[in-house]
Amino acid sequence: MRSLSQGDCRKRQPESQEAIGQFLIKLAERAWEVENGAVHAQTRILLMAAVMLCTPLAGAAQNTQPKAHAAPLPEARVDINHASADELMKVPGMTQTWAARIARFRPYRTKEDLVDRGVVTSEVYDRIKDYVIAHRVKQ
Repeated sequence: MRSLSQGDCRKRQPESQEAIGQFLIKLAERAWEVENGAVHAQTRILLMAAVMLCTPLAGAAQNTQPKAHAAPLPEARVDINHASADELMKVPGMTQTWAARIARFRPYRTKEDLVDRGVVTSEVYDRIKDYVIAHRVKQ
């Protein structure tokens, strides 16, 4: 009896999770049909090897989801030097407290000033940095 290699598994790679399950069920049924003890043990080993070889392929098919979100265009970002607290609240991850602090400690040269001057924590900055911009204040 010939054992399956990883190449054989790839040739038979099913399209979906359901197809993988059907393939493994058929292989298990074949293992129970065998009467001879030595062949029966060899078939069980073959079944375990097939499961171990095909499991990573099933997981790879599930990890094809797109990323959560992309950063907005610069025109769509909220200006931390001019936005009201209500406008700042539209930024994902922003709270009323952080929005009020940003408005209170203006003006900012860059958005990094939020962390450099202690207005927000680095954790908060990491959440909001893609959604805010600091336009310079005209003097």
